[in-house]
Amino acid sequence: MNSAAEGLRPPDAAALRDAVARALAEDRVLQDVTTQATVPPDQSGSGALLIKQDGVLCGLDLVREVYRQLGGDVALDALAADGDAVAAGQVVATLAGPLAALLSGERVALNFLQRLSGTATLTQAFVERAAEGGAARITDTRKTTPGLRALERYAVRAGGGHNHRDTLADGVLIKDNHLAAAAARGVALPELLAEARERAPHTHRIEVEAPDVETVLLAIEAGADIVMLDNMPVAAMREAVEAAAGRAVLEASGGVNLGTVREIAATGVDLISVGALTHSAPALDISLEVEPA
Repeated sequence: MNSAAEGLRPPDAAALRDAVARALAEDRVLQDVTTQATVPPDQSGSGALLIKQDGVLCGLDLVREVYRQLGGDVALDALAADGDAVAAGQVVATLAGPLAALLSGERVALNFLQRLSGTATLTQAFVERAAEGGAARITDTRKTTPGLRALERYAVRAGGGHNHRDTLADGVLIKDNHLAAAAARGVALPELLAEARERAPHTHRIEVEAPDVETVLLAIEAGADIVMLDNMPVAAMREAVEAAAGRAVLEASGGVNLGTVREIAATGVDLISVGALTHSAPALDISLEVEPA
């Protein structure tokens, strides 16, 4: 079992229900003309969710919600949990109920399960590779599928990763475009940070994006809580960590992949944010093997 499964915070229930409802409507599941034309409503069946490649499981609650919303009285018996490491050939759940419901909901259920399991699997790969170099946390970004952020962020947690700010309302992150806008009105970084500290809620931390070590130090001296080392070479990251001397949380971002993350973690940064976790994770190969009664 993957340790991420222990104490895994569940996805937002409302977001889960809404995502499933939208997906079922998109696929017009209740107007499945093929199944309605070929499968009697009183025919029953069973199914098995079969893992076809090694990875990390995530999304069983979405499968359950798909069949709950279809109202077909399909029973799901989970044989594994979200966050568990799974292997090719493993059955992670069995289903039983009306055959028509099993068939009509199959694609929507698998779309969720395969996508979220793929994100969890890629996250675990980054977490394990980073741990070889240091103690940095792997975090996601806001580069998520519109409408699925809560679920994709849950999948990141299932893979052992952590979540960055959820929305634009959850923290101050001064990026290059904000700095350019301030410079255009004659405001330097220290003054901009003072403005942000004055105007933002007192509960919010302030993060500044920095392209070089000089800007890192300027941001720290101006009172930044977190500094993002944006697309910095590894040598510069290492220099920034030494110069910061623990005065701010340092986040590495940009140019992070499975080939570079170990070396980045070894610089001593606190966080490594990886957009690929949610925008480029390949789906895990999973099938629903259905047996008519």
